[in-house]
Amino acid sequence: MYNETVMDHFENPRNAGEIPDANAVGQVGNPNCGDVMKMYLKIEDGKIADIKYKTFGCAAAIATSSAASEMLIGKTIEEAEKLTRMDIVEYLNGLPEQKIACSTIAPDAVKAALQDFRSKK
Repeated sequence: MYNETVMDHFENPRNAGEIPDANAVGQVGNPNCGDVMKMYLKIEDGKIADIKYKTFGCAAAIATSSAASEMLIGKTIEEAEKLTRMDIVEYLNGLPEQKIACSTIAPDAVKAALQDFRSKK
């Protein structure tokens, strides 16, 4: 069902965990499949210096969370805001059609975290 890239990110998730002194935190849930993601960002000089997440969900939700974390480290806030689910799907070399909805959780969590960051300024 899943390709090698997706399975690698699911079995060996990158950047999982939390950042105790994160200056941006966002949490989202996908009511269609029950996945929940909490994203922690450490933003310094307008760039994502560190990123961690906690995801409760299916293999696709965990893999897309891992992929997004790798894609965003070192990116500017503006670049991070442009992340789409299809960017993540392409990075993972595809997802089964019925699991593409799971890929929305990561970009939504990024946007929620960035909104949190801006609200603190």
